Amino acid sequence: MLVKGPSGTGKSTAVRGLAELLPEIDVVADCPFSCDPAAPCQVCHARDEELPVARRRRRIVDLPLNATEDRVAGSVDIAEALKEGVRALEPGLLAEANRGILYVDEINLLDDHLTDILLDAAALGVNMVEREGVSISHPARFLLIGTMNEEEGELRPQIADRIGLQVEVEAVREPSGRAEIMRRREAFTADPEAMTAGWAGAQDDLRAQLVAAERLSPRLPDELYGAIARLVVNTGVASHRADVTVVECAKALAALDGREEVIADDVVAAADLALGHRLPFDPFSPAPSVDSQVLRRMLEEALEAEVEVKKARSAAR
Repeated sequence: MLVKGPSGTGKSTAVRGLAELLPEIDVVADCPFSCDPAAPCQVCHARDEELPVARRRRRIVDLPLNATEDRVAGSVDIAEALKEGVRALEPGLLAEANRGILYVDEINLLDDHLTDILLDAAALGVNMVEREGVSISHPARFLLIGTMNEEEGELRPQIADRIGLQVEVEAVREPSGRAEIMRRREAFTADPEAMTAGWAGAQDDLRAQLVAAERLSPRLPDELYGAIARLVVNTGVASHRADVTVVECAKALAALDGREEVIADDVVAAADLALGHRLPFDPFSPAPSVDSQVLRRMLEEALEAEVEVKKARSAAR
């Protein structure tokens, strides 16, 4: 996920707050990869002893822009690896972030090589460390969240396509809203525990909503598959990742709403998040944007086209 907006608009605060909302997970307490006790990693699976289990929040791991490849992916003790194998791995940030969140502030300024490592690991769910002919892998399933300010530079198109969703953050313009932000910041500075306790109920409700959503597997009506394909193509996006992302996001939105079936509104909302950063654009012109009303109209037209196609196929039979 990419969170884009001007400096000072709470992007980093929102990302760090996400860990407070996500349901807690069971982990093997002394595993460097925080693996699931029900499906232990290769290292823990080979242990003869009973695995120690702990329950905790998902981690948020910060990746600094000046990090080295070894710090991110991990390093290998070559001599030890030849004798002991996977135990010779010195875990990096990708190992720490497994089953958690990997956060990159100013992701548009991250070194291209490191970005490729992150995206490959995020797509495969595995990090491969190769040094001097020795290859070691470990689980690396994490939610990659990057924040950026457009004034400091854009993302490369190939990176933008690998990012699933984009959220636009705007500064609050109304004086009353900005005044409330100041009051809350002042209250938190004066008594963080009291401020946190005051919002605990609302956070618990949202956390329970997320737990319930995780148990659902909403169904996507068959006609929406073709409609999503038409919608993506009609916006000028070529990547098949866009179609898959819209489907997954639409199902997630339906689950969050407690529904067993995806509706058109879910698809429109998902397309709004998944297509904006994938639209083709001229680097010398302002970046294009998506409009929810336009997406809705395009989806309705796509659904009508799908109905006509089905009618034609039925008539041909």
